[in-house]
Amino acid sequence: MINATIGNSSLFSWLLGYEAQRKRLFKKAPAGALRNFLAVPVISINTPIDDIEILAVDFETTGLDATRDKLLSVGFVNLKQQQIALNTCYHQIIKTKAQLEESNVIIHHITDSQKEQGKSLKEVVEALLKALAGKVMLVHFARIERQFLTQACYELYGMAPVFPIIDTLAIEKRRLDKRDVAYDPSELRLSNLRHKFELPEHHAHDALSDAIATAELFMAQMSKANKDGKTTLRDVLL
Repeated sequence: MINATIGNSSLFSWLLGYEAQRKRLFKKAPAGALRNFLAVPVISINTPIDDIEILAVDFETTGLDATRDKLLSVGFVNLKQQQIALNTCYHQIIKTKAQLEESNVIIHHITDSQKEQGKSLKEVVEALLKALAGKVMLVHFARIERQFLTQACYELYGMAPVFPIIDTLAIEKRRLDKRDVAYDPSELRLSNLRHKFELPEHHAHDALSDAIATAELFMAQMSKANKDGKTTLRDVLL
């Protein structure tokens, strides 16, 4: 079983704070996707991981600074009981005013013309919040998704909740840190971890493909860490 780096008491306090914040924001949130998201209570940290509905999420962005850079696309898929529900796959390019740099196009293969045909940030965030309600977000390297989703909520609603997150990178980092042996940080890249768990190559830098790849990696991690079926949300929460 994977042990969280945060002590049980502080983690419990954090979740109490999340629940209090959820109730407070719900009272003043405008009608719509954010209010609907906030209407659903936080999942208990003692819930077995196999009983939790998870949403694997990935963002493609123009850069790493959520206050300056823009969301380019969002992909997500549902995961529960070690099964990926491919009929829940979602992928959407976002229409932004930002002019794409050549480096963006090379990495993400999203062109200005494709971007112009995309949906608005509001529509995409609403779809994500609707899908995320009552679930826990699963990502690889949480800083991007957490910061960009928080920034988007502030831009659209003037407020943003705290999103409970499972991070496949953090799960593996905890395991490596426990060995107390130096390791190359590149080992924590999504593609390298998938190779380590003998998962097939995937098409990187596509939001939906990376979301599915992250879901598969988490399944592989849990196949080793949750053999007794006793792993709970507490054990894997970021």
